[in-house]
Amino acid sequence: MYMENIDIEQLLYSAVEKRQAFLQADPLHRGAWRIFNGFTEGCSDLAIDLMGRTAVVHDYGKSSAVDGHLIGDFLVKNLDFLQAVLLKKRNSADGKERNGMLIYGEKTDSFIEEHNVRYSVDLTMNHDNGFYADTRNLRKYLLDNMQGKSVLNTFAYTGSLGVAAAAGGAGKVLQTDLSNKFLQTAYRSASLNGLTFTRKNFRFGDFFPVVAALRKEHAKFDCVIVDPPFFSRTAKGLIDQANNPLGVINKVRPLAASGGVLIAVNNSLYLSGKDYLEYLESICDNEYLALEQIISIPEDFCCKNTDSMPYPVDPAPFNHPTKIAVLRVIK
Repeated sequence: MYMENIDIEQLLYSAVEKRQAFLQADPLHRGAWRIFNGFTEGCSDLAIDLMGRTAVVHDYGKSSAVDGHLIGDFLVKNLDFLQAVLLKKRNSADGKERNGMLIYGEKTDSFIEEHNVRYSVDLTMNHDNGFYADTRNLRKYLLDNMQGKSVLNTFAYTGSLGVAAAAGGAGKVLQTDLSNKFLQTAYRSASLNGLTFTRKNFRFGDFFPVVAALRKEHAKFDCVIVDPPFFSRTAKGLIDQANNPLGVINKVRPLAASGGVLIAVNNSLYLSGKDYLEYLESICDNEYLALEQIISIPEDFCCKNTDSMPYPVDPAPFNHPTKIAVLRVIK
């Protein structure tokens, strides 16, 4: 919780110092980085991301106790490359405040660059960034391993995972999401990289009927990605990543081809890593399905001020509550 006696400037200074190596490795300042992770660095009401030369300040406080302008002044003073600061009051009743208000500069960045791939961003399109930098290592995995493969990206949102697969030479990419609006970003990202997406690369609709239709068509993919919200209820079905993490995985298992991979992402803060691993091991018999690897969350999301456990439950053996597992389909 944000408290008056917290020296927020000192916390921010310490966070920026810890990330100097990341900043120096990105001299053009086109990357997407977590510059302050309040949950583990002393102020749980605050998170700050760098999206190119735009700082995005996420204020999670219920009473807006975080002084966004003070934070903006600190960032501009200590990060001399900044061209804009955007403040998002995540619990505001005002939709414009939730999606972001520019408190410094004239415009936000329209793309970021990661592993030599560009991704279109619209930083005021939704309450979050529209791009999840914490899955950076997953995009690198897709870049390195999808040459000539067919890829299904469910819960695609703005489509960055599918774009990474396409940039890595995937032979076929199908992205599915309930929202046509958000997936339009994937068209722009493809264009930034000289790739071509058409309507054949997308299916819009609720996860449950879309997956059921693909199963009815006997569709098979070399790689199936399932990255759902931690909780969602529609007329077609329920997603509860804390209490039923295998639900969505079992829905897409028949779509993964023999020898392919099923990549499962679980971002429930209240599901421990140990429990999630036990769930996965319950379906991995090494005859039909095997746990091949865990993909870690980048270091800039994992900086801590102390060795105490900052999360409601321990994510170990994963290094963060966002837990990514690659399952190999044997038969």
